[in-house]
Formats: sequence, structure tokens, C-alpha cells
Amino acid sequence: MTETTHSAGAAAARDLDVRELGGARVLVLGAGVSGPGAVRILDALGAEPVVADSRPEAIARLREALPDGVACEGVDLDRAAELLAVGDGRSSVGLGVTSPGWRPDSPLLVAAVESGVPVWGDVELAWRADAAELFGPRRTWLAVTGTNGKTTTTSMLEAICLEAGMAARACGNIGLPVTDVLLAEPRVEVLAAELSSFQLHWAPSCRPDVGVVLNVAEDHLDWHGSMEAYAAAKAQVLTGRVAVAGADDEIAARLLADAPAATRIGVRLGAPAAGECGVVDGVLTARIGGGDDDDEVALLPAADVRPAGPAGVLDALAASAVAMSVGARAEHVAAALRSFTVGAHRAEPVGVVDGVTYIDDSKATNPHAARTSLLAGGPMVWIAGGLLKGADVEPLVAEVADVLRGVVLIGRDRGRIAGALARHAPTVPVVELASGDDDDAAGPDEPQQTMDRAVAEAARMATGGDTVLLAPAAASMDMFTDYGHRGRSFVLAVGRVAGR
Repeated sequence: MTETTHSAGAAAARDLDVRELGGARVLVLGAGVSGPGAVRILDALGAEPVVADSRPEAIARLREALPDGVACEGVDLDRAAELLAVGDGRSSVGLGVTSPGWRPDSPLLVAAVESGVPVWGDVELAWRADAAELFGPRRTWLAVTGTNGKTTTTSMLEAICLEAGMAARACGNIGLPVTDVLLAEPRVEVLAAELSSFQLHWAPSCRPDVGVVLNVAEDHLDWHGSMEAYAAAKAQVLTGRVAVAGADDEIAARLLADAPAATRIGVRLGAPAAGECGVVDGVLTARIGGGDDDDEVALLPAADVRPAGPAGVLDALAASAVAMSVGARAEHVAAALRSFTVGAHRAEPVGVVDGVTYIDDSKATNPHAARTSLLAGGPMVWIAGGLLKGADVEPLVAEVADVLRGVVLIGRDRGRIAGALARHAPTVPVVELASGDDDDAAGPDEPQQTMDRAVAEAARMATGGDTVLLAPAAASMDMFTDYGHRGRSFVLAVGRVAGR
């Protein structure tokens, strides 16, 4: 993949006015999570959506998810390529709307760009339709991105905004797709949007009112092609009126310093400078009032924040900074965060068996995320492995070697983690488990069977007072449907160890 491919795709997104979609044939690439929302909004705009997917059953599921009266043509990928082909000087398709997971170097997307067909993601489509006020007055967009902590921060942000009386809705990677928000009843006025680097790459026009980059560490480099391209996608959320970023994170802090936003707010675990949010004597504190001296405003004790620990505190500070930038007050922040509960599979305790604590952090889909749980305290038996997505696991293994009681490795890239352990933790016992990705004939029960074996092996390594931690440092799709499926498999396996 090259930087040129990325630039071509971004440039193509700007060549069409959303008001021109009435009567246009629009190719929706992918019938997955974002597909139904894209079809709904295209139908509302008067376009003719054509959904392309290699799985007929996926197109059937999409049609079932559409409201009565909303229809779409379904085609396979070969037919989609024919539609994109230029004939008589132009393609029969006026726009491509891609699922965010499709890489810019995918043949269909390359063909679209070569044919002069603009390619948008569903976020770009929603942004342009909202900016043009095609579904009523423009909404307020609050965007959250980062390598880790997006979902927790977005959920906290929604809770604070609701506490402040705003008609807010979590959307994007959680809750509703952004396209569905524009059509939702009752009307949503404030979008608390969790946006991935994929979504941001395909939304080059998006300028959120307030955006936050929590942190930036190696992740999805196989998709973006380079760390620079990955960071640049994240920086897209800092191009609006207010930019917020993790001041303790080197790359996020640099993106904030370079952001064009009129107001820039850093969030840190230490005492905040003027124009920042931080922690003073164990209390979350804001200095973003806009006055000459930015007087300190106490929000709530750090001990009241859930999830507990530094990562949870930083997520709470980021959500507070974004919400206060659009009118929330300290009392709204305190009330919302005191009642906030963390989502599943995010460093979630699932049981204690024979004095050993079992923690489900399946959401730790990259080394940066796994680090927080591994360094939470005490000896760890670590269950790891999956798809590393181009990330380097060596620094993580070197840093956490001293806390490891043992390691159980699963998934396609387990060998890379095993190699790092051999170099940096040669005395730590390591068990590698072959799994369904090694056997094309593996049955549907293989993921659960592998997780059962992994937890049983971890239980044998652990002693009273230890923690068995599922923090894979890798994505799940080689074995599981998603990280939730992986986490649920872990919970079932722990229950079997406990005799339940």
C-alpha cells in the first residue's frame, strides 16, 4: 500500500455535492454494520442504492434490517466491478459508499478512483448531509478517537451530555451508525461519535465541533500503511472549533500542538496548566473556563471514577473536557461520572477461583491497551494472541516481563509473541495452543474449545493471589466473531474451571 493510494481516495471524496445524489445510482460496498444506515439515508436523499457484497446471506440480512418501503438492489463483487467500469466516458455509478473496514488498496476502491467515482464512508455521507441541513438544522458533532479508550470515553461523554439536558446520542462505532442518527426520532441534536481511524480516513471533509485524540500507539498499520498515515487519520477530529488530546501521550500531544482549532485543551494525569484538565490532590480538575487565569474547577474525586485506574481517569477527563466545551457544567460531570459503569470486556472481573482472580480485558486488541491491565498490579498469568495488525509487541513484552507468572498463547500471530517472550522473558513458562486458524476443517466449536484449554492451562500456572488476565494485545477475527465473542468465550471457560 502507498501513501499515494490514500491521497487519491481522500481527494475523490471532495468531488461531489451531496445535494446532487437525487436520482443517482450509488454503490454501497459492504452489507455489514454500516450498510443498512447508508442505504436508509441514500433512500431518504432520493438516490438509488446498490449494495455489493460477496455474501448473498449478508445482503439478505441487510434487506431484513431495512424499514418497509426502503429497497435496494443487491449485487456480487464481480457485478460491482462492472458497474464501476467506465463506458461512454463515465461510470454508471455516481458515488461509492464504502464500509470503513475496506482498505484503500482494495481492487474495487482503486477501480472507483481510476474511474473518477468519489468514494465516501458512511461518516462522510452523514457529515455532508448534515452540513447541508438536508435533515433539519445542523447538529453538534463531538468526536472521540484514539488507539485505546474510545468506547469508554464516548459512553462517558454521552452520559455527561444527557445529564446536562442535551439531546445526545452515542453513535459511530457504538450505538447507532452516524447515518441513522440523522433519521432518528426523537431528533438527536448532539452526536457523541466514536470514530475509528478507518472511518476517519474515509471522512476527509468531517470537521467535528469538538474532537479528542486520547492516545496514539501502533495499531492497524497493515491497513494504513504507516504510522504517519494512522496518526494523520486520528488528527482529523482536531480540525474543528475545539481540539482535545492526551497531553501525556507523545504523539497525541504533538497532534494537538499542530491542530488548527481555535481552542486546544490538553488532558493529563498530573496537575493541569491553564487551558487543561488534570488531577489535583486526587481530584479531577478543569482549568478551561476561558478567563485570564483559568481558575481551577473541581469535578469529582478520582477514586469515584469507574473504571478505576489511570486509563479510566484519563477517559473521564477527556469526556469532561469535550462536554464542558459545549456547555456542560462541573455538577453535570460529577453526577454523570459517579453513576457511570464500565462496559463489558474492559478489564472486567469475572470470578475468583481458588484465590485466583480472572479478568476479561478482551477489548485490549493491541499492545498499548494490554499494557494497562498487565501493569495493574500483582503477578499475572497472561492469555494473549490473535491478529497483531502490524503492531510491534516487543516493547510490551520487555516492559511486563517481571510481572508474568506464565503465558498462554492462542491465535494466528501467537508465534510472534512467543518469540518476544523468548528474548525478553526466557524463564517465564509459555504454552502455545494451536487453534482453528491452523486447520481449515475446524468446526464451529473450535474457538470455545481453544479458550477452554487456554483458561485451564492458565489455571494450572496460577497460584493464590495471582490474576489470570485475558488481554490479547491483538484483534480477534482470526478465531472469533469479534472481541465480545472472545470475551464471552473466556467467561464460559472460567465458569468451567470453577465447576459451574
